[in-house]
Amino acid sequence: MKKIILLSLTTIGAIVSIVSCKHDNGAVPVNAGNGAYPAVVGDIFMNRCATAGCHNEASYTGAGGLRLDSWEHLFDGSVNGAVVVPYSSDYSSLMYFINTDSSLGPVAIPTMPLNHDPLTKEEYLAVKKWIDDGAPDKDGNIAFSSEPATRQKVYAIHQGCDMVAVIDAEKNVVMRYISVGSKPFPESAYYTVVSPDGRNAYVSFWFGNEVYKIDTYTDKVVEVYTLNNKFWSAMAISNDGQQLVLTNGDDYGLAIINTISGQVHYQVNTGFAAPHGITADAAFSTFYVTSIFGNTVYRYTNGNTDTIVLDNMSATTLKGNNTPDPYNVRLSPDGSKYFVSCAGTNDLRVFSSANDSLLMVIQVGTTPQNLSVSKSKPYIFVPCMEDASAGIFKGSVYVINYSTLEVVSVIKGSLYQPHTVAVNDQDNTFYIFSRNQNYDGPAPHHSGPCSGRNGYYQVYDLNTLMPVNGRRYEVLVDPYVSAIRF
Repeated sequence: MKKIILLSLTTIGAIVSIVSCKHDNGAVPVNAGNGAYPAVVGDIFMNRCATAGCHNEASYTGAGGLRLDSWEHLFDGSVNGAVVVPYSSDYSSLMYFINTDSSLGPVAIPTMPLNHDPLTKEEYLAVKKWIDDGAPDKDGNIAFSSEPATRQKVYAIHQGCDMVAVIDAEKNVVMRYISVGSKPFPESAYYTVVSPDGRNAYVSFWFGNEVYKIDTYTDKVVEVYTLNNKFWSAMAISNDGQQLVLTNGDDYGLAIINTISGQVHYQVNTGFAAPHGITADAAFSTFYVTSIFGNTVYRYTNGNTDTIVLDNMSATTLKGNNTPDPYNVRLSPDGSKYFVSCAGTNDLRVFSSANDSLLMVIQVGTTPQNLSVSKSKPYIFVPCMEDASAGIFKGSVYVINYSTLEVVSVIKGSLYQPHTVAVNDQDNTFYIFSRNQNYDGPAPHHSGPCSGRNGYYQVYDLNTLMPVNGRRYEVLVDPYVSAIRF
């Protein structure tokens, strides 16, 4: 559904202050060259956008950080992230700000070029077609297409839009969007993993019975596995990438997919109740599964289930006044410990893998969620979605040393409902994704075809645990789970 994007006066004022261009109201300047764009698009960008006081080298820092005087700089994005995503004009925010006709697509204000005549319909459609064709340069090169076997990427799924965001780890902007799901409504993509060799990514759905396999060289869906039910949640993948295991919150079992043959083997007599999080040992023979309510974690080995109680109470899978409500579970890299985030008691519980004894209870922020582990640093990241913060912001990420079990840092800043962290050990960075689903949170810079409020991610330095820059990179509605390639 096409829509006009209406923003509050406060938001409009903030946008204008960021993207305002101080045009010379005399003759419109004409730039030399075409910035390596194809001719038609180059004429539009160079003569209507990358002009004095706007999106050129001299002025772009005062125009939302967006530089349009060359094809290469376009893909640096703005202070809000990517503005053009190759092959995806519907999800390229540049299109919203140069559009004045809601029948053609989303319309955002202020209209660009600011204080000048808007683009004609023909100019708008020319830019749209160019993006849908991959937004190539004048020689036909497509951004982010080089070195497909080794390019470092982050894959992020959204609960509110059946699109996978692919983030380039060098420029930190969205480089592709991949459509997933087969229904005419959001199926709530629930989890994503990338194979250890970086060759494929996988996506499961809560309101769908399919698992999508993505080729990470091309960022295209190459296979869809059909399951016998919906309500599929967390996943884990074997070290050789040939087996994928999923929990099912409806029939209380597991599905194990052979990613080579596509065959699905169901484990239905597990004795689980409301299974959610899952992690697997190196041999992919023992699985730890959380029961999302109550105080129970299951250890499942060779068809046998053992129940592990997180506290000193009787085992329960019902939510109570002070039940731990285990959400997610992760093994340490050496497999000696497993960590359970407890959303009901706001803590991280650490157990020995050798005998399932409780080693420590570490208090964290409110509503701890997904867990992510670094292999280059002894860190486990615990996003606490509802933790109190300053001003309009909400949430924190606890960084805990998984060797010493000490809290290393508590990250707050400008987060809002952080739910997932992607750790890039190769580049010494990590990405914190904020769901931003409440209307009292930070107003999105723009909206698009997906219904709801856009979320965002921020990039942090793994060595200092400080932000790499001040950007909030906007994505689609409700970024929920992320996974790093390599």
